Amino acid sequence: MSEPTEFFDEQTLLEMVDNQLIDGHPLQVKATLMRLVMKGTPREEALQYIACALGAELMAMEAEQSAFNLERYAQFLDSLPEMPWAE
Repeated sequence: MSEPTEFFDEQTLLEMVDNQLIDGHPLQVKATLMRLVMKGTPREEALQYIACALGAELMAMEAEQSAFNLERYAQFLDSLPEMPWAE
């Protein structure tokens, strides 16, 4: 029997997003942050949106028992601030 998966908390997801911004990979993270901020979203709120998209990708990976899917993550980022995966 497999162990239950512990999902990342908000702080961990925000740290992961920060690391993606520092690393410059994936590029869509910085582009999404810039897009949201330029549209008037406060930076901290924009980072939380991005963390939600990352969390959605991690949950999809778990559900599918698959590797990180950059294309799907980019689609999640493109949909922000809407979160269709949460409906």
